[in-house]
Amino acid sequence: MVGAAAILGRRPQLGASTDAQPDRGMIARPLRLLFLHDDAADTELVAESLARSGMSLVTERVDSPEAFTQALRDFAPDVVLSGDALEKFDACEALEVMHDVRPTAALIVLAGAVDRYSAATFVRAGAEDFVLRTNLHRLAPTIECALSVRRPLEKLTPRQMEVLRLMAAGLTTPEIARRLNLSGKTIETHRGEIMKRVGIHDLVGLVRYAVRVGLVSPQRSEAPVVS
Repeated sequence: MVGAAAILGRRPQLGASTDAQPDRGMIARPLRLLFLHDDAADTELVAESLARSGMSLVTERVDSPEAFTQALRDFAPDVVLSGDALEKFDACEALEVMHDVRPTAALIVLAGAVDRYSAATFVRAGAEDFVLRTNLHRLAPTIECALSVRRPLEKLTPRQMEVLRLMAAGLTTPEIARRLNLSGKTIETHRGEIMKRVGIHDLVGLVRYAVRVGLVSPQRSEAPVVS
């Protein structure tokens, strides 16, 4: 595992031209950015590009499945940037690990060339986006979007996160109650509070949101059953 290094950058002035309007309040602390990449020089260039865009970063780089899993636990990244051509561990495999260890972190694939099949595969597996290295100006807005959409999760308790995850996995209220050893009324109360805190007031919307932020992988989610 490669040690962490702080890279601090100045925020762009208001009115500066960007591809998206970032939520300025969402980077109150340095962004924890984990590179899954075997090229140290390439990751330094990417980090420097993000710093120039105004992001304050703490970064770490890993290049093996074992180091990646450990970094998810110990480094606790907000965002993972993955290369698209790792020899032994690709982004889809990384996403499977993330769903079990740190599900709400965003994974963005950094690619050297356009490959529509690979891009579609990664996105279907749950990747946030697919960004070409020749279009690094897109990376900062993509990261900011990923953080912004996950911000409502900060309002949820660990129990509410677990209820939301089980809802998105297709479990009914009685099934969730049995799984968590709680009453059905308690689960319904949690569901109502989740809707209020996330700002989504229908079950289908909640399931889509849970898949969107990585609480459950697209392959594991099922159509919700209202009960």
